[in-house]
Amino acid sequence: MSPFGPSRHFVAAQQFGRFRVKAEIERHAKAVASVENDPKETWAAWISLVKVCILSLSAAGCGPMRRREFIAAMSGVAAWAFAARAQQPRMAKIAYLGVLSPSTLDPRQLEALRQGLAENGLIEGINVEVDYLWGEGNPDRVRELAADLAQRNLDVIIAPGTAAVRALIATGTKIPIVFPIVGDPVGDRLIASLSRPGGNVTGLSMFGIDLESKRIEVLKEAVPTIKRIMILHYSAGEAGGVVAAVQSAARSLGLDAILVESQGELDSAFARAKEQGVDGLVTTASAFLYFNRKRFIELAAHYRLPSIWEASVYVRDGGLLSYGPSFVDMYRRSAAYVAKILKGAKPADLPVEQPIKFELAVNLKTAKALGIIIPPTLLARADEMIE
Repeated sequence: MSPFGPSRHFVAAQQFGRFRVKAEIERHAKAVASVENDPKETWAAWISLVKVCILSLSAAGCGPMRRREFIAAMSGVAAWAFAARAQQPRMAKIAYLGVLSPSTLDPRQLEALRQGLAENGLIEGINVEVDYLWGEGNPDRVRELAADLAQRNLDVIIAPGTAAVRALIATGTKIPIVFPIVGDPVGDRLIASLSRPGGNVTGLSMFGIDLESKRIEVLKEAVPTIKRIMILHYSAGEAGGVVAAVQSAARSLGLDAILVESQGELDSAFARAKEQGVDGLVTTASAFLYFNRKRFIELAAHYRLPSIWEASVYVRDGGLLSYGPSFVDMYRRSAAYVAKILKGAKPADLPVEQPIKFELAVNLKTAKALGIIIPPTLLARADEMIE
């Protein structure tokens, strides 16, 4: 060192050291600011911050610090950390109440929900927290979960399907409820009307009655030789009037129809239907059928019945045909309701929307196994083909 004072290289080194100290302190201060309501994590972050302040300042050649200087430095860092924390947006709290289980739900639907949330500026773990609860196909469990959610401090509950929404309404909760998928919310008395739902419930409706009729038309087009169909339905979970509409559609196409309740002894029911000359299978839309779809698809294959289902996930699992609204698109669009409610909108004032995207899916492998040649005109309209 020069006798006349520190060299410019030494001064530059000190300045560089202080720059590194500042960067390191800011990094640890951000960690303090990011801790979310956890006393242990907060305390650990503060200890780490104090340590890095002492070690970094010493390592940077800043010399020993007087007590007054250290307290002043820490006060500035604390102010910075708390200011950064105060600027963070409040974490919105959302719950998802599914009637099914993670293993039976089409994974693309939850992916679409997250995509929709992101499109509306809601990122899980950043400004929104989503708690996923699953009924595992058990109505009693769904009711228990609904009762639990009603006691929580939530901003929105996402509840696909009539059963989940009914369970929540039965609790008397005032928490806003958004349904990504429901068949007939007015007929099931979930809302007052489509244009003005009233109450605390809104979302997207499938208008399932019209779709059930359309599915019979598609099945008849795919297999013109069918004469008698089996209607597999779940009376406890379907919209009112569905079965009557399906029977009417069957008659209009010159088809006989046999009703089979999906909760009964299925093997014997399928066997009896086959003995009665059934040569086609149509199913109504319900969470129960969706949850148990692989079993029903196996029975249809065993009894060699051409079948049509409500969603393309059935076709991926071996069903012959499906026609219906894109559940993936409906999940994505439901996120817009969540965003509007978080911004202050009331569910009562948000009209229920209809599907805008419909999908026709065909499993050519299943068709080949059944000895069926799907007409080219139908294949040309298919949105998805499994080969």
